[in-house]
This record gives sequence, C-alpha cells and structure tokens, in this order.
Amino acid sequence: MARKDKLNLSRRDFIKSGAFALAGLALPGRKDIERVLASRDGGSQASLSRILAMAAAPKLSNPALQPKFVNFVPNALDPGFIYQPAVNGEYTVGAGAMTQWTGLVNAGGNPVPTALWGYGAGNLYTWPGKTFQVQRDAGNTIVNWENNLFGVTQHLLPVDRSLHWAYSLPGYQQYTIETNGVPIITHLHGGHTDFQYDGNPEFFFTPGAAIVGPQWANVPGRFTNRFEYDNNVPAGTLWYHDHALGITRLNVYAGMAGFYFVRDDVDTGQADNRLGLPAWPYELAYAIQDRMFKKGGELFYPALPNDPFWADFITGLGLKNGDVPKPSALAEFFGDHMVVNGVIWPKANVEPRHYRLRLLNGCDSRFLAIRFRAVSAGATDLLNAGPPLPFYVIGSDQGLAESATQTTMLLSEPGSRYDVIFDFSDPALAGKRVIMENIGGDAPFGGDYGLALDPDEDFFPDRQTDRIMAFDVVLSLDESVPDAFDPAKIHHYGGNTATVTRTRKVALFEGMDEYGRLQPLLGVAEPTVDAAGNTVNGALPWHAPTTENPGVGDTEIWEIYNATADAHPVHLHLINFQVGTGDPALPTRQEFAASLAAQDVIQHNGAIGTGFRLEGITLENEVSQPTGYVENAPKDMVTALPGQVTRIKATFDKAGRYVWHCHILSHEDHEMMRVLHVGPGA
Repeated sequence: MARKDKLNLSRRDFIKSGAFALAGLALPGRKDIERVLASRDGGSQASLSRILAMAAAPKLSNPALQPKFVNFVPNALDPGFIYQPAVNGEYTVGAGAMTQWTGLVNAGGNPVPTALWGYGAGNLYTWPGKTFQVQRDAGNTIVNWENNLFGVTQHLLPVDRSLHWAYSLPGYQQYTIETNGVPIITHLHGGHTDFQYDGNPEFFFTPGAAIVGPQWANVPGRFTNRFEYDNNVPAGTLWYHDHALGITRLNVYAGMAGFYFVRDDVDTGQADNRLGLPAWPYELAYAIQDRMFKKGGELFYPALPNDPFWADFITGLGLKNGDVPKPSALAEFFGDHMVVNGVIWPKANVEPRHYRLRLLNGCDSRFLAIRFRAVSAGATDLLNAGPPLPFYVIGSDQGLAESATQTTMLLSEPGSRYDVIFDFSDPALAGKRVIMENIGGDAPFGGDYGLALDPDEDFFPDRQTDRIMAFDVVLSLDESVPDAFDPAKIHHYGGNTATVTRTRKVALFEGMDEYGRLQPLLGVAEPTVDAAGNTVNGALPWHAPTTENPGVGDTEIWEIYNATADAHPVHLHLINFQVGTGDPALPTRQEFAASLAAQDVIQHNGAIGTGFRLEGITLENEVSQPTGYVENAPKDMVTALPGQVTRIKATFDKAGRYVWHCHILSHEDHEMMRVLHVGPGA
C-alpha cells in the first residue's frame, strides 16, 4: 500500500532519489520543508561548474560595489510619467529598443547605461513603461499596441528554442527571431478583459504584425492591435507586461512592464478623497524587480554552462552539459541587484507624514518579505538598524481591503500588488533613513524567511538583496496639505457572496522534461473529464485539452493542491477572487497527505517527459494565516504553499479563452500554465 506520510525532502533530494520512476512516493509537504539549495552533496561535476563559474565572474557587476541609496527613484504616479490619450481618446503605446541608466557605475565610478526594451509613446521608451491612470466611470480604455522592435535580429537575452514557445508551434517552426523578429503580446494583469484583448500567449505578433499567433484565427475579424479594456471595476493597482509564449520571462526581464491604475469616486487619487488617503506627491508607485548585469551595463541572464544557477538546476541534478540544449531555461532566477522603477537600490526624500506606497513585485521568482527599519542618516546596511516598524496594508491586487491590517512584515509574491500606508511622522525618525528591507532570501520560497543561497553557489557572496530602497526623512512638512489618514475608514471589500456552482480540484506538480530538466506543471487533483471527453488526472502540459472550463456566470471554489517542494504564486486571468471560501467548514489553507504516482507527460514536440498524479488524498490540519500574509482584499494572485491545499472563490463572467498559471515567470515559460476557457467552445 502506498505511503501517505509526509517526507522531509528538499527538491534536489526528491529528484535525485529517483522518485520520478517510482509510484506511490509520499508527498513532501512539511511546513518547514528543507529548501532546494540545502543539504546537497554538490557532486564533482557541479563543483567543477562552480569553479569555472568563479573564473568567469569578472564579467559581471558585483552588487557589493554598486552605490546604495544614492540615486532618486522615479515615481510611477508622477503626473509627468502618466500616458495622455490622443484627441480621439485612444492611446498608442509601443514596445521598442532604448538605453537607460539604472544607476550602475564602472570601476572608475562612471555611469554605464543598459540596453533595454521598454514601452512608450512617440518612440520614447522607458523601463518601466509609463503609467495608465483611468477612471472607472469614464468608459473603456482603447490602446493601440505596437511592436516597434523593427530591425532587431537577436534577443537581448539567451533564447531556449527547445521550449514550447511562439516559433515552436505547428506552422511557425520556419520562423526565427533573426529573420522574422521578436514576438510580443501585452497582458493587462488584473484586467477584466474580453478574451481577444487579454494577452493570451498564443495571440503574439511580430513587428508590423507580419506574423501573428495562431489564436487570432479564432477571433472574428482576425488580428487587431486595437485593444479595449473594461474599466467597470473597483479602483485598484493593475499592471501590464509582455506575455508571449515561452519568452515571457525574457521580454519582461528586458524591461516590458508598467502600471495601470483604476480610480473611482472613493479612491480618486485626489487630495480631497473621502478616505483621507495620501495623494500625489505623497502617493508613490514602485515596481520592485531583481536583475543581474555585466560590468559594461548589459543585462545578464543565466542560461549557459558556468553561468550562475547552472549547477543548481542542471549539473547539480545529475545532468551532463551535453544532455541539455544550450542556451537552456533554468528553473528559477534570483538577481543580485535590487531595482525599483528601473534604478538599482534607489532612495526617496520624504516629509514627516503618511505616504501611500503602491508596491508591485515584478520579480521572476523572488518572493519579497518586506519590512521597514530605521537606520542613521546615510547608512547603507542594516547592521545597526532598529526593530521593524509598523505599517498598514489597506489593499491588494484589485482594490481596497475589507479592513486595514497593521503589520511589521508583508509577504509579496511575484506578480502581486500591495497598497501600503507608512507613517514617517514619528519624531524619532526625523533626519533618519528608513530602509525597505527584504528578508525573503535568495532561494525558492516555501513559507520560511531569511534563507539565502550558499556563498559558493554564486559569483558574489555579498549580494545585498536584503535591502530594496531607502526613504530619507529630511523634507519639511508642508502644513498646507492635510494628513488625514484614518485606518478605520478602510472597509470596502465584502468578499464573494455568490452561490457556489462547483468545487474544482487543481494541482501543482514538478516533473521532468525530455532532457531530464526540472519541469513545473499544472494539472488536476482528481479524475476530470477534459474538453475532448477524456478522463484525465494529474500533471498536464499546456497543449493538452482544457480541463478548467467553467460556465459563464459560474462561481467556483478552486482547491489548489501543491505537490511540490516550493511555494507557487498562482494567477488566474479575467477575474479577481476571494482568498478562502467564506465557509468555516472549508478553511483557506489545510495540510494534506497523498501518494504520488509517476506518469508520462507528452511534451509539445511529442517527446515524453515525466509528471505525477495524486492518489489517496487525505486532508489534515487547518493552517493558520502565515506571518506577513494579508489577503483580505480582491486578489488575482495567491500563494500556494507546499503540502497544502489553498482555496479561492471566483465568479467567471466573460466567455472565451483565458489562462491560469504560476507567476514565477521561469515556471510559466516551461509549461506551468494551462488554458482557462469560460463557456462553450473549449
């Protein structure tokens, strides 16, 4: 009989144990599960890889040698950084090539710019792209998206052409970036968008729309770059970013992302708003990302032997360099330079008052565990920092919260947005610096904090990713502007009260592709009839027939079973959801035990990889809300922790082809994404 006890395995132990060849292996699900990069034997090949990597290190920027809290951070809500529509009320925004100084300097202290791809209007591109700010009651937003990467014959970053990506699809395999250009498609993350404008990864298009993705053939009127966004939604923090199939991680890393704010009659963005919320210039919008750079300023993204993380995810798992494609996608990415709105480790000068911070975690794989701590003026580290300071979380992805939550730490998953109020008016902060700290560590997240990569795993042991940016409390208070924030006025989100149509059991798995590389996968946690009429169970690739097919208007509870060793940030397009069900009999999070049975996963090219299915699931202890989680607002992101089932409730009110996926971008590009089709025609 298969065991259902919980094993204390790290991901590497799990894979190297030969679990993929065995049926009935118990699920690794302990709350404090060992991290991926702990307790490893290294192996001679992995050790050699690290030695060679150290020899190559001089080509990279050393984060410890870069300036901290010297350059000012741009505010994405600065009026000069907000797109203005044309006289017809529409916007025209393109993606194009440019260079931008991120704050990097060379050994002589001289600035070194970085080649990037950004969004912009009038051939003026920035990273991040400029901000959309729209009104809920002012009609839909029309954006004419352009791919202006004309003449680009090479991606800024290494492209793994063995993945399931735009030019690997049937009928597209004759195309290359060198000959046909870079495919892109913009997704409004959090948008309540008709499917043809949602940014489905198979709706890509090249410069001049010379080539368009296959899903355009299924849209009446065929291709259009004129997208329409439904703004009849609560005020919230949305963002837009590229979503092209198999290269989302690369296009976003190159700079293709920006904010999209919705305002309404309550959250107006004006100083006289009824909630007393800080407004510009006291409302600040920051996209937090991590990057690696070469010494000459160029972006660096690991994908080749001797690069960082190659030993972790290729040779360290027992693969030989000759076994895998080169360049190769790696399972995760953790940059060693923290970037806010395109500037490394920046700062802002603030008055002694409340500020509203709209925070986006735009990282590839990094969960942020954010704290604020006071240090002396000019300090660049946290060695003598004071204790974590309290702040309020008043909202999240798609709107204001049920109530304001006071905390000293906030967990922010990749793709999430949080709305924070911080009070700098404490006299003890006058003249001091407050550092936004990150204790999330440089390793895959599993519900724990403060763990980092082993120093010999990376080029630079002093990565300094424990700090994000700084606020210097040095400006005089402008007494003509009221400072009237009252947390008691935050009581907006009422949850989803609709009657439940169905409870759906989905699952997160880790398998192997045909090369033996780790492959994160989605699937189902129970036998399910797919759109082709087949009964399926377990891990499924992107191209398998649809299993998530709610009817238009249906309200569903999704139970997300995480059968992996890591946390995953799960994102559903089209809708917002309530984290939890509102039913005390169905707790938001609960531990589970199950048996894992191996099964084949057919890859996009017909090759055979390996996945799992869950058998004999038993539900166990209810899990209390972990420290730093604030989820009492309309969300489109939820953190699913290992060995737990996480429940969400959503209403699906538009028909068409959408997607759901892990928002670790390296995961969604390597098959951790599935079609979500609402209504008939799946």
